[in-house]
Amino acid sequence: MKRAIIILAIVAVALTILAVVITRDGELVTPYGSGTVTLHAGKFEAFPLPNYAASQITHDYKSYLVEVAPGIKIHVLEVGQGFPVYLQHGNPTSGFLYRKVAAKLPTDRLRLIMPTLVGLGFSSKIPASEHTLDNHMRWINSVLKQLKLRELVYVGQDWGGPIGIGALALSPGILKGAVLLNTGFGAPTEKRDISSIHSTVKTPVLGELIIETFGQLFPRLPRLQGNPSSIPEEIINLYSRPVLGSGNGKAPLAMMRMVPDGPNHQSAQRMRFTHQYVVGLEIPAEIVWGMKDPNPR
Repeated sequence: MKRAIIILAIVAVALTILAVVITRDGELVTPYGSGTVTLHAGKFEAFPLPNYAASQITHDYKSYLVEVAPGIKIHVLEVGQGFPVYLQHGNPTSGFLYRKVAAKLPTDRLRLIMPTLVGLGFSSKIPASEHTLDNHMRWINSVLKQLKLRELVYVGQDWGGPIGIGALALSPGILKGAVLLNTGFGAPTEKRDISSIHSTVKTPVLGELIIETFGQLFPRLPRLQGNPSSIPEEIINLYSRPVLGSGNGKAPLAMMRMVPDGPNHQSAQRMRFTHQYVVGLEIPAEIVWGMKDPNPR
């Protein structure tokens, strides 16, 4: 009996230590580039891409960092010249998501700007507690302001919808058109979860075990959309390596927890703010919806 009590005590202590370790907030990780990229808006810190990432895009891309707060830098991919098109990815990908779209567009007439959300890709990594919709909106808005964009067309999907349009709502008047890809802007008016997995990972420790410890989100990407072959191992690596290799992989789970599950959720107020902005828009817009999205709502 005494031996069983000792074993149980050891197990309890071990589980407590595990819970403390996996629920840590994470630390700020700031990327550093080399040299400068000169744009019409000024000079920005160049960010040379590692070979595994550079091989996915053409040589005419610009890669640079925009500092939006002390130590917080957003990595931007840019290609082309002409009318600005701002393309915003979602969770857990990066600006590289739009590389194939960019290849089909007339870059002699369009300037394609593809920022990566803080916490993902080659952008800064931050403590999980700093992942709020308000912060992400402000940070992306800072990028748009520093690039001195006076007008643009917006393209966005997933969290790139509320964050990207939310950022534009902070600078009303510059949005001239929009392409919306499997995203939404309205805050829930009643208690509900967007999916069963979002409901599950809200629980502390359990969420960390599912998303960060035993079941990384990145390898699941091929199964989360209708064409698994479009995300081979090298593309999973393109998205996962900068995050997991940084020592702070908190963003994917933190962003899942940012999804509002009711009118009183932390993100709901900013979602309502963005929704009011969208309702007042009078711009051409196109909705492109993948019908095999596992979260169609």
